[in-house]
Amino acid sequence: MTTTTITPLIATHPGTILVDEIEANDYSQIEFAKLIGFNRSQLNEIIKGKRNINAETALLLEKALGIDADFWLEMQKNYDLDIARITEKNKLRLEAIEIWNVIKNFIPISFFKKEKIISGDPCLDIERIKTVYQVSNIDQLATMSVQSNFARFKKSTKLHADVVNIMGWVKLVKFRASETNVISFNHESKEDLIKTLKHILFENKDVLKKVQKCLSEYGIKLIYQEKGDKTPVDGVSFWSNGNPAIGMTLRHKRLDNFAFTLFHELGHVYEHLVNNNQAEFIDLNSKNEDGDYKNSNEEKEANLFAQNELINPEDWTQYKRDNYKINQDEAIVPFSMRIKTHPSIVRGRACFELDDFKTYTTIDNAIH
Repeated sequence: MTTTTITPLIATHPGTILVDEIEANDYSQIEFAKLIGFNRSQLNEIIKGKRNINAETALLLEKALGIDADFWLEMQKNYDLDIARITEKNKLRLEAIEIWNVIKNFIPISFFKKEKIISGDPCLDIERIKTVYQVSNIDQLATMSVQSNFARFKKSTKLHADVVNIMGWVKLVKFRASETNVISFNHESKEDLIKTLKHILFENKDVLKKVQKCLSEYGIKLIYQEKGDKTPVDGVSFWSNGNPAIGMTLRHKRLDNFAFTLFHELGHVYEHLVNNNQAEFIDLNSKNEDGDYKNSNEEKEANLFAQNELINPEDWTQYKRDNYKINQDEAIVPFSMRIKTHPSIVRGRACFELDDFKTYTTIDNAIH
């Protein structure tokens, strides 16, 4: 049977007990030293923890105070063990601090503190970081930022982004996804899922919870995770323990942005992840995205998926034929009601195509 021993902050020397017993028996330290045949300095060394109690001394104390010699030897043994444990614990802490001084260069400290991922105790936090980042040593953590899926964030000079912060956000989303269980994924249920999601978005009531529940019922994990500083991420998609998973920041808190980001990531799921269980797509705000990635076939396909699944292409073409000012409320609202798509999503599409987001509107774009 294994017992867990808690290391004390300080070790209690038997001399601490001895001085109390001397006083309880009305001896002065000089008197007691003479009684057991010690000089005063020898007794004082025991009381101050500078001299140990051996078997011979324990027998003298048993006779003088009526306390078993075994008690004093046990106290001495426990003291010696505690000193050894405290020394080892301090050694481990010094090593942990040294390791932490390296690790902190590769993780978003402030963000992880806010999310309560780290506590400030390196002895605990090192193992926590290894778990979140799925690494077994610091070298793996240090080389992670040069991996292809993160390296692109280092190349751009225009990005208001930090590769360490982006990497930390992605790893946290993946960690939270690993702790989430959903049913098996069936890619053939795509049409039913899309239909249900569009209905939820159209109603715009308790959207975040309903969308998350809906996706889980189709075998897709959805993680909402706030972002940290210099992390202009909209979403990420990847595989998590046999299920596709999506992470979203909700940083704009607008229904049209939420809908497009969600369907963009679903585009990656159905167009790319189903054919590649090693793929991972990290999508930044378009203004901050690297040109090569933004113009990649995968991104174009995910964008097209989102556009076409949110609004039927034939309906959109007809809408533009019928309306000269496609971003005006009087055109948007009746069209939205007819195709059962929330007006803010239609307006977002129109404004994007016209590159004009300043037109006055009374359409509610908040996520409810």
